[in-house]
Amino acid sequence: MSLARRSLMEAAAARFGWRHAYGDTTAVDELLTEQTETAYTEAADHAALATAKNSDVLAVQPGVLDVRGRVLADVLYLEGVLAGARNRGLPPELIERLEDAVDHGHELTVLLADTVRTTAALHAAS
Repeated sequence: MSLARRSLMEAAAARFGWRHAYGDTTAVDELLTEQTETAYTEAADHAALATAKNSDVLAVQPGVLDVRGRVLADVLYLEGVLAGARNRGLPPELIERLEDAVDHGHELTVLLADTVRTTAALHAAS
């Protein structure tokens, strides 16, 4: 593929949040490392903001609700990916990993919902 065509595709992918598939584990590992480094770099800003902002139990609630909504949407998307993988007869190892990710994601949404309920209960009790 020409460099101009590839750059255009990469620009479109970046603009619309598309990802392309990586055929070797080295490229996957590089991407995963980049994602992790970016998340940890941004985490310092998030921690500073959260420390200043979250002064009582109700102040915590909107952030947790926001995260739960995004996690739930992503988990439901992963359920679609899992359904497609099952319907296409993809390898069992991949199906198992997707099932684990979906199950874990649902567990996380339950924990986040419990956290939101706790903020309301603690506020009501005070």
